[in-house]
Amino acid sequence: MTFVRRGGCRGDAGTPSPAHLGTPPDDPGHVTTGGDVRHDPTDAPQRAQTRLLGRLNLVAATAFVLGGSLFALGALFAQLDVGTLATVNTTYLVGGFFFSLGGYVSILLVVNAARDERRRATDGSMQWWGYQPQRRDWQSAAVLFVGTLLFAVSLVAAFAQGLTPRQSDGWIWLPDILGCVCFLVSGHLAMLDVGGGHVRMRVRILGWWVVAVNQLGSILFFLAGVAAFVRPATAAEVDAGLVNWGTFAGAACFAIGGVVQLFDKPTTTRSVVQQTS
Repeated sequence: MTFVRRGGCRGDAGTPSPAHLGTPPDDPGHVTTGGDVRHDPTDAPQRAQTRLLGRLNLVAATAFVLGGSLFALGALFAQLDVGTLATVNTTYLVGGFFFSLGGYVSILLVVNAARDERRRATDGSMQWWGYQPQRRDWQSAAVLFVGTLLFAVSLVAAFAQGLTPRQSDGWIWLPDILGCVCFLVSGHLAMLDVGGGHVRMRVRILGWWVVAVNQLGSILFFLAGVAAFVRPATAAEVDAGLVNWGTFAGAACFAIGGVVQLFDKPTTTRSVVQQTS
């Protein structure tokens, strides 16, 4: 589940056909001698950055696969009454850790993809944080990460015992539903990002499928979150079945989105500009 702009996903620019990917003979980035084409050594920082982004994408995608799978497993345990409540809560908590890891690494994908060429040439290390609110993909990743942290508050509070319905709604339900809203907002921003400023279908772009499947999961999470509200009069959830099955289906979407993301290769900002110019 990463919401990072990918090559060929910038508005209507599209990806050039293979016939247009060749470098002109007068390109200073290449030296032609006797029919041989040699790459300029100055391209090495970009290649190193591409490898870095590939590793980050692998970590993020794997984290979402694990987080989604564990959330689905926890929901299944709860619905089928398998194990103790502590087992269910622990499964959710470990899954929540992987969701937070995936959210944080999604931010790293954005900030490292946007590093300027001069800095890449002088500093090959990874940038561990960056504040880029002007970028829609950064907004999406940041809101997603905040949502995972809100989920973490809810998941830890779920271990508390003897809570009244009001306390349960305040410490467990409220951060959970706020986290669901963050996921919805993040997904909407990601849809705008891959759609060039519009929410539209782009079924031929793999990155669009990652975002679309994850957004479906966010909608299901939100429905489950609404159903998890504990009524003070009855001390029971609005609909326990919807809570469990909605969480299961939503988590499965994120796990599937993570698998698809493994095949969606991130692209540096420079590469996107080169492809769309």
